[in-house]
Amino acid sequence: MALNKVDLCGMNTSKLPLLNNEEKDRLFQQIEEGDSHAREVLIEGNLRLVLSVIQRFSNSVENADDLFQIGCIGLMKAIDNFDRSLMVKFSTYAVPMIIGECKRYLRDNNAIRVSRSLRDIAYKAIYAKEQFMRTHDKEPTVEEIASEIGIDKESIVMALDAIASPMSLYEPVYQEGGDHLYLMDQVRDKKSTEESWVEDLSLKEAMNRLSEREYNIIKLRFFEGKTQTEVAEEISISQAQVSRLEKGALKNMRKYLSES
Repeated sequence: MALNKVDLCGMNTSKLPLLNNEEKDRLFQQIEEGDSHAREVLIEGNLRLVLSVIQRFSNSVENADDLFQIGCIGLMKAIDNFDRSLMVKFSTYAVPMIIGECKRYLRDNNAIRVSRSLRDIAYKAIYAKEQFMRTHDKEPTVEEIASEIGIDKESIVMALDAIASPMSLYEPVYQEGGDHLYLMDQVRDKKSTEESWVEDLSLKEAMNRLSEREYNIIKLRFFEGKTQTEVAEEISISQAQVSRLEKGALKNMRKYLSES
């Protein structure tokens, strides 16, 4: 995203005006008195702020002009909702509003165009979080994840935000030894109970034909709703081994049920 160019949305960004605090206060007072021109002047006087904020999204594939316009929407919302009685700088209030508007736009309109590099960062962060929780029995901070995978925290936050849109349950999120960890493997299903599965599909007999380890994996995964990572920790094997054993057990159960 080319942010160093002079022309942005048809404007010469090098000539954008700057307002001091006194000028901003005066314009806000005029806006409160119903002066619509003062609002336009205040917007124009804060376009440099929008420009500086959208530089945080330099890794985005979104067109700079489009993102700048979205940032301007955030700026206008900030102007319309700013409360001077709070005694905070306008920029302190406006920056989160602009960032939020840009993030919503990227999340809602560009979910299918998230770059592979961002996805890789997000998946590394997710896996590092799982490993950290297994080792330390607590959820890591962003700083701890950043330290673990050697990527700055800002990039991690942006990457996780980028994949926050709906994804396929069959989206691969990690690979180990040729075995994929899919998103569905990390989703709990607490609605499933052993009784309902046995009643509806007659699985009890099929499960009794499994080895003890396979039986425990199927029970933990589908009757207790645990993820493969949680199962691996409980029975002291790797997630890849859980994945292989689970697939084999389900294949044998399907074969038995189809023949019975």
